[in-house]
Amino acid sequence: MGILSSIKDKIFGKVTAAPAKPASSPAGATAAAIAEAAGKAALAKTALKSFDVEAILEAAVKAKGVKLNWRESIVDLMKALDLDSSLAARKELAAELNYTGSHPDGSAEKNIWLHKTLMKVLAENGGIIPKDLLK
Repeated sequence: MGILSSIKDKIFGKVTAAPAKPASSPAGATAAAIAEAAGKAALAKTALKSFDVEAILEAAVKAKGVKLNWRESIVDLMKALDLDSSLAARKELAAELNYTGSHPDGSAEKNIWLHKTLMKVLAENGGIIPKDLLK
């Protein structure tokens, strides 16, 4: 599991696979029962699509009891989620996010890029991100 997956799991929770369906429908299953089950599954999927990333990260920072600037710092964001924020971890995250810039590892520019790109990825995956963090 990569750094990006770890971040998503911390914010969105781990997604578990649905239980395997039987090979055939039970003999007594009606079309209405099947449609109702499908509707419930669709509703559950929709409910899982939106996550208030700001609230989740603010709660994580509060629980840590230290001042972390997750809104601007990729290092602080990772620390808030109890993830490795080392240079090696950020290099791995950069590779996962397809960083192609020329800024050296650990530079402010690269860290800013990581943060902004991560916010965009989280938004694309159902995260509700404050507009000022998506600029």
